[in-house]
Amino acid sequence: QVQLVESGGGLVQAGGSLRLSCVVSGRTFSSHVLGWFRQAPGKERAFVAATRWSDSRTYYADSVKGRFTISKEKAKNTVYLQMNSLVPEDTAIYYCGRANGYETDPRRYVGWGQGTQVTVSS
Repeated sequence: QVQLVESGGGLVQAGGSLRLSCVVSGRTFSSHVLGWFRQAPGKERAFVAATRWSDSRTYYADSVKGRFTISKEKAKNTVYLQMNSLVPEDTAIYYCGRANGYETDPRRYVGWGQGTQVTVSS
């Protein structure tokens, strides 16, 4: 059974940067995709970025392209989300999950952790 634990959130001023980490426990296969999502108060959980475990393919929501970078370190079973040029609209709880292929629907992902809060002040 897969379980993911997110960390690295915090309070940052607009224009600042944060790096989130997601440690994956349980077996991960080459077909799996690890994804980052976020949920702002009163809104649904939304896709942010994803990466295939087997290769370098990555995917991004339009709202974060050019600002966020997803990466992974297989030896540590960890996926990262580097977030630059943060804006107040990026404020949310950030979650990571695992899917059997590339998906933007959070219902296709499993192993959600408790998330990590990111707050961007103006």
